[in-house]
Amino acid sequence: MLTDGHWQALKQHGERLAAKPLAELMAAEPARAGTWALRVGPIHASFARQRIDDAAWAQLQSLANVAGLSAALAALFDGEIVNPTEGRPALHSALRGDVGRGETARAAAAQAREARERVDQLHARLAQSPVTDIVSVGIGGSDLGPRLAVDALRDFHDGRFRVHFLTNVDGSAARHLLAGLDPARTAGILVSKSFGTQETLLNGSILRDWLGGADRLYAVSANIPRTEAFGIAPDRVLPMWDWVGGRYSLWSAVGFALQLAIGHDGFARLLEGAAMMDQHVREAPPARNLAAWHGLFAVWNRNALGAASHAVMPYDQRLALLPGFLQQLVMESLGKSVRTDGSPVPVHTVPVLWGGAGTNAQHSFFQALHQGTDILPADFIGVVRPAHGFDDNHHALLANLLAQSEALANGSPSDDPHKRYPGGRPNTLLLLDELTPYSLGALLAMYEHSVYVQSVLWGINAFDQWGVELGKKIAGELLPAVAGDAEPSDPVTRALINEIRSRR
Repeated sequence: MLTDGHWQALKQHGERLAAKPLAELMAAEPARAGTWALRVGPIHASFARQRIDDAAWAQLQSLANVAGLSAALAALFDGEIVNPTEGRPALHSALRGDVGRGETARAAAAQAREARERVDQLHARLAQSPVTDIVSVGIGGSDLGPRLAVDALRDFHDGRFRVHFLTNVDGSAARHLLAGLDPARTAGILVSKSFGTQETLLNGSILRDWLGGADRLYAVSANIPRTEAFGIAPDRVLPMWDWVGGRYSLWSAVGFALQLAIGHDGFARLLEGAAMMDQHVREAPPARNLAAWHGLFAVWNRNALGAASHAVMPYDQRLALLPGFLQQLVMESLGKSVRTDGSPVPVHTVPVLWGGAGTNAQHSFFQALHQGTDILPADFIGVVRPAHGFDDNHHALLANLLAQSEALANGSPSDDPHKRYPGGRPNTLLLLDELTPYSLGALLAMYEHSVYVQSVLWGINAFDQWGVELGKKIAGELLPAVAGDAEPSDPVTRALINEIRSRR
C-alpha cells in the first residue's frame, strides 16, 4: 500500500502546479493536445486540459506501479478475491466476455452465457404474448443502469415493448405510473438479489395486486424460495450471483428490461462494447490505458489538487441520466475511509460526484464552475454524429461543449472583477463517434474500471457497501413506531413521530 511519503511526494507536485495557468502549460508543450489524448474504439479522450506536466505524471505513474495496479487489474479479470470483506471476486467483466484467464472467471463466463440463453427464452415468451408494456421494479444498481441505458438508447428501441421503471417507495410513483397502463397488457420484472429489498417488495406488491396476481411477473434474484413465496414460479426467475455487485450488474439478467427495449442484437452490441474496453484495460499498460488515465487523473485532482467535488456533463440529452448512474458507481464504490486491512486511508478518497446535461446545465450551475471559490474538475461528454437530422442544433451543442471546456480551462481577464473568469479549471473531454449500444457499453465499462483504478491506489474495497446498511436497519426498526404500534428510543425521532401523528 502507498505510504504517507508517497502521497506527500504527489502533493508537492500539486503545490508546484497549483498556481500555474493551464494556458501556460499548453504554451510550454505545443503538442499537448495530441500527447494527452487517447482513442479506444469509439471513444476519443482528451486530458490536455488537466493541470499536470510530465514530472507530475511520472510521479503518478510511479504510485500506480508501487500500488501494483497492473497486477490488481489482472486479479480483477481473472476472478481472484478483490472484495475481501465479503470474500468474493468481482466478475462483471465475465458477464460480457472471456477476458479472464482464471478458472473462476471462465466458470463465471459460462454461467453468464447460460443466463443469456434464459433471458432470450423469456424474451421470446413475452414477445408471443399480448403484453405491450413492461414495468421494471428495482432500486439502486437494480434500477439505475437499466434505466440509463433504456433512456440513452431510445433510438434503438425495436418498438415491441414500452419499458417503464418503478423505484421510489413513495406510493405516488406507483399511482401515476400505473394510471397510464392497461393491466391486461402489462408485465413486471422485480429485480432484487436477496428478494428482501423493502422498496422493491412494496412496489412489487402494488404491481401484483394491480395485475390481479403474479402470472405476468418475472424476477431477477438469487433467492428462489422468496420469489416462489411471492408467487413467481422458478421458470420466470433469472439468476443473480454474489460475484456481481448491483452497481456493476447492468450486463447481467438485471438488463432484461433493456433487452426487451432494444432487442437481443442491441443488447449483444452493448456487451461487445464493454468487452472491447475490458480487453483494452487488460492488455494496455497503464501509460496508454484509458481507464488507468481516467482513474489516475481522478486521484490527482483529489489528492494533489484537493478537489472535493467532480462534475459530469454529458452534452447529449440521451445521456441525461448518466450523472445519476455514475453517482452511485463512484460514491458507493469509493465512499470508504478505511483500507482493505482495516487501517485508515491516509488521504481523502471519493469526491462528491454530480452533474447535469448540457446545455441546460449551463443555465443552472455553471456560474459556480466558472467563478466560484472552489475549483471543480469536470468530465465533458459529447457525441460527434447525432441520430437526428437537425444539424444547426447539433452544431450549437458541440460549439457549447467545446466552448465550456475551453472557458473553464483558460478563463478570460477583465478589469471588472465581476466579469473576470479566473480559468484554471481542469477538465477531461470524452467524445463518442456515435451513441450506440456498442459505444455506451464501452463508456460505462471505462468508468467501472476507472473506479477500480482509484480504489487500488487508495487501498480500499470498491465492491462492498456496508455504509448503506445502518439506515435501512433503523428504518426497519422504526416501521412499527411510524404505524403507531411502538415508541422509538431516540428522543429526536420520538418527537418527530409525535409530530407526524398529530398531523394525520
